[in-house]
This record gives sequence, structure tokens and C-alpha cells, in this order.
Amino acid sequence: MIGGGIAGTAAALGLHKAGYDVTVYEAHPDTAEDIGAFLTLASNGMRALAQLDAADAVRAVGFPLTSLRLLDSDGTELTHAPLGEVAEPGLRYRCLRRGELNAALQGEAARRGIRLRHGARLAGVTDGPHGVTARFADGSTAHAALLIGADGLNSTVRRLLTPGVRPGYAGQRIFYGYSGTAAGPDGTGVITFVRGSEATFGHVVSPAGQTYWFARVSTEPLPAGGAAHRAPWREELLPLLRKDATPAADIVTASQGPVMVTNATELPLGTVWHRGRTLLIGDAAHAASPATGQGASMALEDAVVLAKALRDLPRAPDAFAAYERHRRPRVEHNITVSGGISRGGRNPSRPGPVLARPAEPDEALIRQLAWDAPLPANPPEET
Repeated sequence: MIGGGIAGTAAALGLHKAGYDVTVYEAHPDTAEDIGAFLTLASNGMRALAQLDAADAVRAVGFPLTSLRLLDSDGTELTHAPLGEVAEPGLRYRCLRRGELNAALQGEAARRGIRLRHGARLAGVTDGPHGVTARFADGSTAHAALLIGADGLNSTVRRLLTPGVRPGYAGQRIFYGYSGTAAGPDGTGVITFVRGSEATFGHVVSPAGQTYWFARVSTEPLPAGGAAHRAPWREELLPLLRKDATPAADIVTASQGPVMVTNATELPLGTVWHRGRTLLIGDAAHAASPATGQGASMALEDAVVLAKALRDLPRAPDAFAAYERHRRPRVEHNITVSGGISRGGRNPSRPGPVLARPAEPDEALIRQLAWDAPLPANPPEET
């Protein structure tokens, strides 16, 4: 397994549960390299974690979200509705920092005896008739029956597998930050979205009274090599938020520490996911803009479906092909929807939605993720 982030560590948990001997190679030196950003796990992501027997480890960090508010640029409430599968406590949305999620998953992997090697930066891959060999920047090598590339948006495995495929800009910059005080009367458990005139803004309040916030702004991409953390980003964002009568500007003004900013990016549809003994999963295969908030949850779904495919189908080429048939329609739909939301914000006269409406539980997905249910070679609609 190349990559010890969400997709890679979760896939290692699934493959270990399916009876495989797994080693995870992670380029970063520790688990918390990305602790500055936060994310939400949707109900489908929590369902996938439960199939990996890892839900308790993740529920030990972060906090649940049970409802969603939507405000317009005047601060008027347009919607206040339940979020996800609220009736099932174990499937409630969860808000946490990315580094906390990585640490929880890696801790669970270590508890199960899965080997995790930090500081192992992939340099090359040789796929042969008797296995695949990974070469690392420090000169070491590793040989295995299969190699799973779960090394994220800027995947080295993807670059080696399909050199011409690169992520593209999805039309927005994303800002993240934290305020030391709670914003307004919403309380814990509510995520508030603001459809502003110049930006989409969202915030949640933690049990400790800290406000986690993000903003999506339709503008030119960050310059190549631009710093992700820099104080002036706050000053770039505030004038846009002050045009509206919402809490957004006050929340950003009260923020502690640096503001993080990154480009919303996505991979093209129809890219190659596997060749020979090598397969891509998670953002390495199907990165989407963050507008739907589904990136981490989709990666967790990948982990379950891949483990079931390799458990239930005797030959790796058959398992890889079945995995792709089950996963591609769903994740590419997410790329399309999320990219449409991001790019819709560029036309103020026709504002797009600020997020995708949470769907009712998907019975086909529930069956696909259920660990005790065999994974067919083809999804039901193809049989």
C-alpha cells in the first residue's frame, strides 16, 4: 500500500480483515502532517468505517453533526433540516481534523499488527510476471503480489501509471480556519452554510466552543508553488465576506492562527485506474472538488469494496475490474456534481447550490458495503 492517509490506511484495514498481509508505505514522517484542515465524514463514510470495524476509533475524535442550516446573503435562514442518517447515532455525520482521522486509522492499523513505514517516498515501480517491486527514494525496495496506490491528489503511483493525467482547477479557492469562540446561537451539532454574494461560507461549533470555518471563492487559481499558509489570505477574504449581513466576516476576523488556502481541484473522468498488478484508489484515482464534502467518505467506501473484491474474486485482474465497475459510476458522479457546484459559483446572477442535498440511504450502496454480503463481479444493473 502506497500512502498512509485515509484511503490507504482504511484499505489496509479492509485487506487485513479479508486475510491479506499488508504493509503501508507513507512518505510523510508522521501522522499529523495535515492536521490544519478539517473535514466532515458523511453517513456513508461512517457506514464504511463500521464495516471495517473502525467506527469506534473514529468516534473517539471529533464531534457529531445532526442538522444543516442555510442562510442567504442577508443572514435570513432558508433551510434548517436534519443531516444524514440522524436516527442512527453510529451513522451521524462527524466533523474532525484530517490529521485526527489519519491518526485514529493508523492507530487502529497498528493495533491489528499492520506494518506502517513512515518516511518512505516512492520513486519507481516495476511490474513483473511474479509480482510488483516498489523502489523508494532512500534506495530501499519492497516486493509484493499487488501494489495499491492511495497516495492522494498528487499521486506518484498515478504519475508512473498514467504520466499524462493531472488534476485540474475546479474554479474555486478554498479557505480554512478556526476561531477561538463560538459564533452565534447555533450550538454544537449544526453546520451552517451561507450563500454569500461573493463567497460560499460554512461553519460548525465544536463542543469546546471553537468555530471551524471554510469559504469557497470563485477566482483564479493560486500561483504554482504559492504558500498554503500565509496571513494575507485573511485580508483577501474579509472584504468579500463584509459585503453581506452574515456572521462570516466576524468569524474570520476572530480566527486564531494562520488561514489555510488551497485550490479546488479534480481529476478528469475516464482515467485509467489499474494496470497489471497496480491499482489506484481514493483521490489518486478520482479526486473531486470539495464542494460535496464527500472525498473522505468516498475513500472509505473504496476501502471496503476493494477488500471485498479481492476477498471474493480469485484472480487480481478480475477483482480490480469488478472494483472499478462497482466504484466508477458513483465516484465520477461525485466529481461531476461537486465540480458543477464549484463552477456554478462563478456566475453571481445564477448562483449554484452551496452543497449537494444529503440523499436518503442508498439501498444498493448498503448492500455493496455490507461485509458479509458477497461482492458480485458486476453491479446489479449490469447483470
